[in-house]
Amino acid sequence: MTHFASRRALMRALAAGAAGLCLSFSAFAADVLRVSAIPDESPTELQRKFQPLGEYLEARLGMPVKFVPVTDYAAVVEALGAGKVDLAWLGGFTYVQAKLRTDGKAVPLVQREQDAVFTSKFITARDDIKTYADLKGKTFAFGSPSSTSGHLMPRHFLAEAGVVPEDDFANVAFSGAHDATAAFVAAGKVDAGALNASVWDKLVQQGKVDTSKVHVFQTTPAYFDYNWTVRGDLDPAVQEKIKAAFLALDPANPEHKAILDLQRASRFIPTQSSNYDGIESAARAAGLIR
Repeated sequence: MTHFASRRALMRALAAGAAGLCLSFSAFAADVLRVSAIPDESPTELQRKFQPLGEYLEARLGMPVKFVPVTDYAAVVEALGAGKVDLAWLGGFTYVQAKLRTDGKAVPLVQREQDAVFTSKFITARDDIKTYADLKGKTFAFGSPSSTSGHLMPRHFLAEAGVVPEDDFANVAFSGAHDATAAFVAAGKVDAGALNASVWDKLVQQGKVDTSKVHVFQTTPAYFDYNWTVRGDLDPAVQEKIKAAFLALDPANPEHKAILDLQRASRFIPTQSSNYDGIESAARAAGLIR
């Protein structure tokens, strides 16, 4: 059996990433809020989504806000842990990694309302794949190795169904991002894949996926996922201002609604570390963290 990513390679991918930072952090003054995000979509899409939010945060905080792109998920965790970014958009799994990297000092501030009941979609272009068991002997794509909704939780629910990717799939690929997974399936590079429900819905709404060819055959149970996390040693007053800024976004305000729509959020709500205990347990069970 050929594997695109062995378990050993997967562990290396989760641990690596410091070299993946795209910008020199020394260029940012101490009075600049440095913000990053896991690259779960294309760089241009991340920049498009962040620009109005960054302008809003600048106005609310009274300080410059700079977006710091990275090349992979692990680089965000490393940058937050090293104090090279102040605020980061993380998935549930990357938050757990950041918590472990900082000895529990990373602070999750807010999440979108739907992140308390997040799901993943399993998609295929084949008519003979209807259940998890039907994936046996097929080729399959996850997103990033560190993705909660594109890897960890799909793997978790596959395991609950008695399916082990490295043993049961003909090939396992990592596309790197949710939209890339959809493209892999649509192009026939793999028989099936898993991605987060929010990106799938966006791709469908934008007409970027042909649902007459690619369709959802399984949706996972709900779990906690994305959040905005700050480094624990950031000024507590600044932390509170950031949290208040997100909570103040009001969908009844047209300018705020435009920001929320780009974040695919109805509104933001407070979150806490314990919400992600289930994610940590799933990661340990899968052998992705120790």
